[in-house]
Amino acid sequence: MSDPKPARFDAIVVGAGFAGLYMLHRLRGMGLNAHVYERAEGVGGTWWWNRYPGARCDVESLQYSYSWDPELERDWTWSEKYAAQPEIQAYAEFVAERHDLKRDISFSTSVEAAEWDDAAGLWRVRTSAGPAEAPQLILATGCLSSTSMPDIPGREDFRGETYHTGLWPHEGVDFTGKKVAIIGTGSSAIQAIPIIAAQAKELVVHQRTPNFSIPARNARLTDAQREAWRARSQERRAWARANTRNAIVTTLPEKPVLEATPEEREAEFTRRWETGGITFSAAFNDLALDEEANAYAAEFVRERIREIVKDPETAEALCPKDYPIFTKRICVDTDYFETFNLPHVRLVNLRETPLETVTEAGVRTSAGEEAYDAIVYATGFDAMTGAILNIDPVGKGGRRMSEAWAEGPKAYLGLMTAGFPNLFLITGPGSPSVLTNMIVSIEHHVDMICEQLSRMQARGATRLEAQPEEQEAWVAHVNARASATLYPRAASWYMGANIPGKPRVFMPYIGQDEYRRKVAELAAKDWPGLSMGKGRAASDAAAG
Repeated sequence: MSDPKPARFDAIVVGAGFAGLYMLHRLRGMGLNAHVYERAEGVGGTWWWNRYPGARCDVESLQYSYSWDPELERDWTWSEKYAAQPEIQAYAEFVAERHDLKRDISFSTSVEAAEWDDAAGLWRVRTSAGPAEAPQLILATGCLSSTSMPDIPGREDFRGETYHTGLWPHEGVDFTGKKVAIIGTGSSAIQAIPIIAAQAKELVVHQRTPNFSIPARNARLTDAQREAWRARSQERRAWARANTRNAIVTTLPEKPVLEATPEEREAEFTRRWETGGITFSAAFNDLALDEEANAYAAEFVRERIREIVKDPETAEALCPKDYPIFTKRICVDTDYFETFNLPHVRLVNLRETPLETVTEAGVRTSAGEEAYDAIVYATGFDAMTGAILNIDPVGKGGRRMSEAWAEGPKAYLGLMTAGFPNLFLITGPGSPSVLTNMIVSIEHHVDMICEQLSRMQARGATRLEAQPEEQEAWVAHVNARASATLYPRAASWYMGANIPGKPRVFMPYIGQDEYRRKVAELAAKDWPGLSMGKGRAASDAAAG
């Protein structure tokens, strides 16, 4: 970072997914010279990398789209209720071309380090293509973009083909005639398993923790459905932002399940199951709050699993029993459980026969070794913090983000971390992010960042920082909201439980509607948790 001629910008954005694209568009609109660095070869973020078989969004495509440009909605045609990865990737490309965004994006370029120069009031950034600097650094790195490879002994010894669902070869993989092991049964595995099973000679699924999953009931969209959405999309989006926890248009629950009769309970669960998708979680309003209420929903899904899967032992192994339903992100599938009825698909329950090591030939559990042609790791991501800590920005006084977050991530509103001036996080920890329709949360955060930059311009300020005491109060508030629910009861990636050594802290904010109300209240008070300054002395004084 000592190169005398770094590229100079008003703002540097890291990541060209949906957050980075909208951020670049807004910064341009403010007249700022902004530049995006993206390690992939194209736009799309997580949808560039996640090309595994069956990769598909769990939010309906008509809603999983930008709202900031009505012409995008008019001119883009979604083909299915739940869009597959190629279509989402194509949509990102469409947006980038429509708004001529690529001319300000450096592709195949990784951001390797970032350090705050307090004297100069700049972020000095080291990229794989050379140094750059800007007063503002914006991390649009995504909540599910840092893949997690499991620490399994012998993983590097395997002589067959090895894949991770989050780093899938862009040319695709042909499993025809091959014996395949898949390790993991999270969301990506649940989507991939039916597709891989349709190709492979034999598929053996290695499961440690079973997951609840709801059928997607995916289907082709009709012109009538698309036109009905376009006619009222802005109104319906506004309603969802104001009235739902996840910013998804759905029918809200009318009562707690504990006040419903057995007949009402069964009828509503069945209606939501037949409709499909994650709105099953909105069948009643107490499902994530009360253990007894939650148990009704969980048992309903377990009964459906037992009906679908013909082998009783396999069915029971696929039934989650040690955590409440909805406390992990509910999965959405097409024929996942049905796949286990196929004669060439087999489940290995790692709780009964633990995985010991990967060998040159395959996988060894306590029951013995089995040879495979290919191993697929569906082991998820270092969610919400992984991509940020891979950069590990250095803030004031030489303090790294990894030090500031040693006990768990701390970010005021999920937007800024104390001690890191002019460093903005899009949908960072402490914001609703992964508990919502991500594009809606992305748009909200980008708009919040632009509001802060406009305030700074209007007041002649050069620095903006989160105040430590307000940050601590916000983190406590996030934890209190989580503690009032059943969410912390699960060892989920929401808690960082899938990453060895990661602090067990519930990271997202529960309820984007309440989050928006809080943000509006703070804006009306002129953002008391964010301090402005014009230089190092003013910045230090504001930070206390």
